[in-house]
Amino acid sequence: MDFLYIAGVAIGLGLVVIGAGLGIGRFAAAMAEGIARQPSAAAEITGAVNLPLFLLEGVAILAEVFIFTVVLLR
Repeated sequence: MDFLYIAGVAIGLGLVVIGAGLGIGRFAAAMAEGIARQPSAAAEITGAVNLPLFLLEGVAILAEVFIFTVVLLR
């Protein structure tokens, strides 16, 4: 029973990390493409992309904290 519990937590944590990585990768690729198309707007593009990147990373960190809290409080 403990093995299934820990395996479920590990799968959940893995999915959170994979999802955050894919999201951050898409944002970074879109930003690089936008800057390549319009180098003069690099500052505006970077500023517009930073907030969603920080929010996405924050959600991933919170999910990891919740998962570890569930493991430790069991």
